[in-house]
Amino acid sequence: MKVVHMTTAHAHTDTRIFLKYCCSLASQGFDCTLVGLGAPNVMSRGVQILGTGVKKTGRCHRMTIGAWSVYRIASGLKADIYHFHDPELIPVSLLLRLHGKKVVYDAHEDVPEDILLRRWIPRYLRKLISVVFRSFENWAARQFSGVIGATPAIRDRFLRDGAQAVAVRNYPIRDELLNSVGSWSEKEDAVCYIGGISPERGIFELIESMIDADAKLLLAGRLFYPKLGEQIEKAIGSERVENAGFVGREQIAVILKRSKAGMVTLHSTPKFVLSLPIKMFEYMSAGIPVIASNFPLWRDIVERFDCGLCVDPTDSKQIAETIRFIMNNPERAEQMGRNGQRAIAELYNWGNEFSEVLRFYSLIGGVEDPGLKLVE
Repeated sequence: MKVVHMTTAHAHTDTRIFLKYCCSLASQGFDCTLVGLGAPNVMSRGVQILGTGVKKTGRCHRMTIGAWSVYRIASGLKADIYHFHDPELIPVSLLLRLHGKKVVYDAHEDVPEDILLRRWIPRYLRKLISVVFRSFENWAARQFSGVIGATPAIRDRFLRDGAQAVAVRNYPIRDELLNSVGSWSEKEDAVCYIGGISPERGIFELIESMIDADAKLLLAGRLFYPKLGEQIEKAIGSERVENAGFVGREQIAVILKRSKAGMVTLHSTPKFVLSLPIKMFEYMSAGIPVIASNFPLWRDIVERFDCGLCVDPTDSKQIAETIRFIMNNPERAEQMGRNGQRAIAELYNWGNEFSEVLRFYSLIGGVEDPGLKLVE
């Protein structure tokens, strides 16, 4: 089976798209191609990567010329399944569907909810744009061969509106982060936050908590707003922040190895409360306790496996107290870390999710189940 993955907003090295989907498919004998903006024309780990020659020079340019350039290359590849990862590719993917192609929409986020948090959109327009886009996205989803939601909540939304949808959670590749598991005695009095950085993701409460926690914050990720870097530098507690910026997988492993806990204290917004942030599961995979927002979904995971502690994400004092508990109880913290690793090995790993990908491809592709062994 020939499968083409398409993206305009993600790098060709994106963990979910390239490492998980494409490399897993290639390892199982699929003919897999990834088409993306600014990507090199190379063969990597059995995956053919094709760039469009169009650089990501701006949001509008990417959503128009960029999307068309991806379509132009992808449509000529005569694939059995086209699998796209960005909502801005919906229009050109509808063209593929119009030409009789099997098309899968991979919904990484609940975009209508995400629009309500986008500060580059004027506040008075966000609700209107969100409502209009939700209607368009739901209609488009029914035209596609299927939708893959990154969480059960996203899947259920599309199912309610009549689309064929499944959930493929963004869990870690089992054993990928083994080199980030070091001796507990060699770890620093530090916690880490890895991922997108914004006020809604609790960055300022987290920084402020470092003072009372008497700990260091190892920060790595993309800033969502241009002026956020300056605000972080001026924030109370910023002297205890070590900001690495956006880093690769090897550097992430080093940060995890230095840390005694991983922070995922996102605010209670509709976008986050039903999400399954990859950072939480990567912390678990690396063998460190999770300190997470006290959302029911997250609390159920953390308490079920005794792999961390939950807090009010808006209460910097409570966050600090919880960090101090981790620092002052190394044996308990190390046990939580081991519990998290066991949960990843047994349940929350990409191998389990990839089996659903194979089943869904078989269903929408109209071919027999390939009966391939699962990727761990």
